[in-house]
Amino acid sequence: MRRLRWAWAVAGLVLTGRLAVAQQPTAAPVEPFEQATWAVAASPIDQAVTLKHRQRGVVGALPCSDVVFCRRVYLDVIGTLPEPAEVTAFLADQRPGKRAHLIDALLARDEYADYWALKWCDVLRVKAEFPVNLWPNAVQAYHRWLRDSMAANKPYDQFVRELLTSSGSNFRVPPVNFYRAVQGKDAAAIAEVVALTWMGTRLAAWPADERAQLLPWFSRVVYKATGEWKEEIVCVDPKATTPLVASLPGTAAKISVPPEGDPRAVFADWLIQPDNPWFARNLCNRVWSWMLGRGVVHEVDDLRPDNPPANPELLETLEQILVQSKWDLQALLRAILNSRAYQQSSIPRAKGPTAEALCAWYPVRRLDAEVLADALVWLTGSGETYSSSIPEPFTYLPEDQRTIQLADGSITSPFLEMFGRPPRDTGYESERNNQPSDEQRLYLLNSSDVQRRLERSPRLIRLQLECKGNYQTLIRGLYLTMLSREPTAAELKTAETYAKSGLRMNEATNDLAWSLLNTKEFLYRH
Repeated sequence: MRRLRWAWAVAGLVLTGRLAVAQQPTAAPVEPFEQATWAVAASPIDQAVTLKHRQRGVVGALPCSDVVFCRRVYLDVIGTLPEPAEVTAFLADQRPGKRAHLIDALLARDEYADYWALKWCDVLRVKAEFPVNLWPNAVQAYHRWLRDSMAANKPYDQFVRELLTSSGSNFRVPPVNFYRAVQGKDAAAIAEVVALTWMGTRLAAWPADERAQLLPWFSRVVYKATGEWKEEIVCVDPKATTPLVASLPGTAAKISVPPEGDPRAVFADWLIQPDNPWFARNLCNRVWSWMLGRGVVHEVDDLRPDNPPANPELLETLEQILVQSKWDLQALLRAILNSRAYQQSSIPRAKGPTAEALCAWYPVRRLDAEVLADALVWLTGSGETYSSSIPEPFTYLPEDQRTIQLADGSITSPFLEMFGRPPRDTGYESERNNQPSDEQRLYLLNSSDVQRRLERSPRLIRLQLECKGNYQTLIRGLYLTMLSREPTAAELKTAETYAKSGLRMNEATNDLAWSLLNTKEFLYRH
């Protein structure tokens, strides 16, 4: 009977998931998700977006509300839900530039480095298990270097050059693990990974003669074992006795590298130039897709002449921002996050694949597996239990460690596997699967694990105590905690009617929390 009452609550409260596909286009703002006026001035990014909208007859979405923006930017920048007090403080802030202030504050938080290190760990295939075989201590060193680079906002050109040109022990010189994380040790395997990771292109699609231009620059990378278990030295072949003569991709001129020289450095210097046709474009397209769910070029890691950008002017604008900022990743992020394109509502006023490709609304996307795992821990106080297919000490993690801080792709949990965490085998963005499944729905709707975690949640117990028997206060607290907003009048009435239907306070709390947990508003970024 209890479960039937709970199911009824879900049916009533699922109305809170009024997002994107469920909403009919309308000219009037939909409260509490939209507002009538923009909070920011139009930027060069917006000029490029709206120009293409006018050319293609696309109508962009209305501005998102402050409550939507607050939750959205927390999830997109630091992979973390805002505390209720943080939401309240942001909504009470009367400064005209409060959204920009919030963006700056989030970029300075420790969680920014954690979350963006996670993103790069996916791209760079950071895991200890086959087929990558970095091994646990190398993984930890590599992850720490990546996180420190994000925390320091290391210029992107320097970041990439260090990864491409480093030599030494994979245990003691973390960037050399870029080469250790390649499944093969020959020039062809390395070149394929370099092209995918730093040029956003799939080498197999290149003509054979152009593909052959890339291989020589990595033909002198060698791997040497040491006396320490699983340690390996990565360096340029010290036995080379003749110059290496090769041409760079897309050029005809021959370059001679002396025997003692490092061909990788020549390639890296060419790659990171502002006028390189691949480098800035790849990063801008990737970051745009991370923030707005889809690259200007789609798929995001498939740049090629016959797969043009949906909006060339937008991609050029992003490239200019990155280059003019001297490869400052946070400057690029600020430009995107402070744009109207990013601050659109997720409720579309245009339909179809053209409107989707031209960024006519903010796309609704399910939370990443790691972010959702942390959100449940944040809500319930119960942590994840991890395991690894290889024995290693790093499987045993502190109880307060966030999932977004997890370094090793081989350390996992049934929850992470269920919700599509990438295996980190190839570095393709498509390895991450954020599509919903029946298994996920059943777990969230009917799991004794979820029920037990909600019943024991210190956060929910504290909320019950603070409301002092006032059901409206309880309901407002639940909405603010889980959805980062106050309930509408209709939602408040529905929830209060259910809470007062003969349930004890703790039963009402757990049932309503479980209902909100299953809404699109909680499970998705919007």
